Amino acid sequence: MKKLFVNIAVWTGVCLSVGSCHDLDLNPLSSGSTENWYSTTTEIQMAVNKMYNSTYWRPEGDNQTDWSDDAVYRESLTEFENATINSENWIVGLYWRTGFQMVSYANSVINKYQRALDKGANQAEVMSYVGEAKFFRGVAYGRLISRFGDVPYITEEVDVEAGLKVGRTDKNEILKHVYADLDSAIRLLPVSYAGNQRATKGAALAFKARIALYMGDYRVAAEAAKKVIDLGVYALEPSYRELFLQKTKTSKEFIFILPRSISMGIDILSSNTVKNRMVRNAGGWAATDPSWDLLAAYTCTDGLPIDESPLFDSHNPFKNRDPRCSETLVPFNEPFLGYIYSPSPADVEVLNVNTGKKEYNNDTRINKQYASFNGLAWKKGIDESWMDNGYTAENPQIVMRYADVLLMYAEAKIELGEIDQSVIDAMNTVRARAYGVDKANVSSYPAFTILPQKDMRKQLRMERRMELAGENLRFSDLMRWRLSEVVMNKKQYGMLYPATECLEKVVNAGHWFWPSTPDIDENGCADFTKLENTGLIQVLSQRRWDDRQYLWPIPAKEIQINGNMTQNKGY
Repeated sequence: MKKLFVNIAVWTGVCLSVGSCHDLDLNPLSSGSTENWYSTTTEIQMAVNKMYNSTYWRPEGDNQTDWSDDAVYRESLTEFENATINSENWIVGLYWRTGFQMVSYANSVINKYQRALDKGANQAEVMSYVGEAKFFRGVAYGRLISRFGDVPYITEEVDVEAGLKVGRTDKNEILKHVYADLDSAIRLLPVSYAGNQRATKGAALAFKARIALYMGDYRVAAEAAKKVIDLGVYALEPSYRELFLQKTKTSKEFIFILPRSISMGIDILSSNTVKNRMVRNAGGWAATDPSWDLLAAYTCTDGLPIDESPLFDSHNPFKNRDPRCSETLVPFNEPFLGYIYSPSPADVEVLNVNTGKKEYNNDTRINKQYASFNGLAWKKGIDESWMDNGYTAENPQIVMRYADVLLMYAEAKIELGEIDQSVIDAMNTVRARAYGVDKANVSSYPAFTILPQKDMRKQLRMERRMELAGENLRFSDLMRWRLSEVVMNKKQYGMLYPATECLEKVVNAGHWFWPSTPDIDENGCADFTKLENTGLIQVLSQRRWDDRQYLWPIPAKEIQINGNMTQNKGY
């Protein structure tokens, strides 16, 4: 059994029958045991606190990309992008394992909290922690069914023998239990805490909306999102740029976040993560970069896609674009982290804005082979403070924020065919913040108006992409919209290479940055085929897709040890 500790049979068998495996981690005293644990409010709190660890909130994707068309890692492809994902994939195994670990922790609290009440613990306090446990269990199962479909559903203690025979429960049946858990959490949790950042009533409602939306249950999604709005406790941060910086520890826009702390060594962004995203002139590697697809996705300041707007200039792609474009990606020829950023092979030197002198440009491939392969770099959430503390950072992990809820509400209503002023108001609230203006001042930004469902769907999907880029949500959007089969079959593009060729054929010939404007399809996604045909851009790699990947495989170890565990189709 020691070799199989990562499997659900052990987590639901050993951890729940002979005592919780995690008690050894939670109990500060060597004499503690599960026979007397959960007997005080403090012990229950410690058990609940375990579920706030970022280990259990890892987004999809790996150390290279977010498994979507928003990011590239040089010319490399992940197993998911190659359509070769299988039951041995470590992300798949980790997602399954940590999901059921959270279920196990939550079950222990839910099934044993009565011990504390029997010993005179404060009922209001204890029940608030039970509400958190219900929240965590609902979220965990919501995430599991959205990735694996039918999974084992366990809420009670089972012995090892029974644990080895647990089969899969229909995902629609589990979804009912997810709603029930989140409804309990909504009843039990407070609207806010004084000084703490814990799960709240708003968080439970927001995750109910997200899970319902991902499962195509638009009525529940719309109702839950509207209740978040009606709470009246959340608002958008005035500055889109400031919201994501590591100095922003609290905001009325945050609904559920996981704090990080360099001084306390809590879940920091490591130097590898930081350097992968930072420009090279500032000491980074610029290895993980925004894709050309993402750059093309931002509308122009007239609200139109780049292939429809007369304002778009393929030779100056950041000009006249939605402001979030230049807040998410580093604009060309503007200062960033102490240097003017330019990936152009013509700029072998760039200005150091702190010294006023020109220096060797590490961000062009004509000088450095491994500078950004497509010329783009991330800006969102990054500032000079990322160079402090040995290139580590403590930006909070934003798991749920208010802008997402507004867009979820709008999407659910659009899919229901209930396109009214409330939908327009939600979308305009998000867009107006991007332009730094009041929503009511519709002449100062490209405000949304009521259109037919097909057009509203396209606008909503483009708005989500612009607003939430780099926040690890695009993967889930593509999966639930069934767009992975479209975008994950496309090529990834970058600048012509060798860089001397780019200098000669593109820059000196007047074709920099893009030789022409890519087409934008009905889903708001770019098509670079005609640019590729000019021979003036480089194919970095060819993504591949297999429809089986709409559901992930059940980890191989689960199939091997449990005769009642079946595999998803195609694996």
